[in-house]
Amino acid sequence: MPSLDLAMPLALFVVVTVAMFLNRKVEGKLMATVEEKVFKTRDVILLVVFMAVVISVIAYSSIVAPEQVLQNVFLLVFLGSYTMLLFTFSYVFSNMKKRNAQLISLGFGIVGVVAGAVSLIAPLNDAYTIYRAAAFFGLAIFCFGTIVFEEKKTNLKARWYIAAQPPAAFVLLFLLFNVFYAGAVDIWSPFLMDVFGFTFAILIILYLSSLFSWKTVGLFAILLTIMDIILVIVTPVMVTTATTFTKIGLPVLVYLPNVPLVYSETTGALLSRGLGLGDFFFAGILGSQTWKRFGKKTAIASLLTISVSFGLFELILLNPELRDALPVPALPATLPILLGWLPVVAVKMFAARGQTQKETLSPSQVQK
Repeated sequence: MPSLDLAMPLALFVVVTVAMFLNRKVEGKLMATVEEKVFKTRDVILLVVFMAVVISVIAYSSIVAPEQVLQNVFLLVFLGSYTMLLFTFSYVFSNMKKRNAQLISLGFGIVGVVAGAVSLIAPLNDAYTIYRAAAFFGLAIFCFGTIVFEEKKTNLKARWYIAAQPPAAFVLLFLLFNVFYAGAVDIWSPFLMDVFGFTFAILIILYLSSLFSWKTVGLFAILLTIMDIILVIVTPVMVTTATTFTKIGLPVLVYLPNVPLVYSETTGALLSRGLGLGDFFFAGILGSQTWKRFGKKTAIASLLTISVSFGLFELILLNPELRDALPVPALPATLPILLGWLPVVAVKMFAARGQTQKETLSPSQVQK
């Protein structure tokens, strides 16, 4: 019986669907942060070229000079980018009702207490235990303090102290359970890394989808897929870059166990599948623009076909007899995403064009 995976195609569908529904509610506020700018053709081309250059530089730097210094540079750059993304989103929506702000502070305060208490458990003890516990308990004190402060606040303007809580929690969890951590139990990977990976996938879709239009999304889809084919099939830089980021624990990929469960014949370990945030973003941009152009039902239908197409792509890669029949050693994930999206959109565009032509005919022409 051929092996298949249901977990990652389902995760792709759920994450992008959630992002699309959220986008309908938050797009207005997010458009204001980018001053209602929209990518033009030149901007899309520059974006894809920039992505290709960054991926190539990271990959070749890791090959030529695999020292820890370069990894630390990548770590700082991407950690800073993620932190700013979290803070930006949090700040935009921090002008909420007092009760909601207090509930958020309570939630992050509990996270600080739990993380600090967990740090004191024996299997997690290491040389950084005291510093780790102090940092998380400090976060909890700050969050609980904002609850008290909110009782005296009368206006509902944006609050920096609310916006600072999500990125602070992320940075502390990443640094103190990944970088500065030598305990016996792995806390960051894959569980927390997946949580933040899915979170950033949704945030990236929300933040950038408003910058595209129906005219530019097609060009972006074609150029990104071509770039992915080159970087995966022609050169090994995409795989090298993914490996580099995985080693340092940055949430640029999400890993889920294969469902149905599959165990390695050599090690007996449970096998998992990974998918990059860029692929979630790609599917999200296509789905969001399809919703704007043709409506919710068509967008959801396109996501279903994207997920099925991606599942078939995984089916090929999971079975040696199918994988060995490929003329190339690997396939980029953007290809099945694009191939799954195109049929639904093509049918919808053809139907819309036929309806437009029919409406332009005179009544006598319609009768004939």
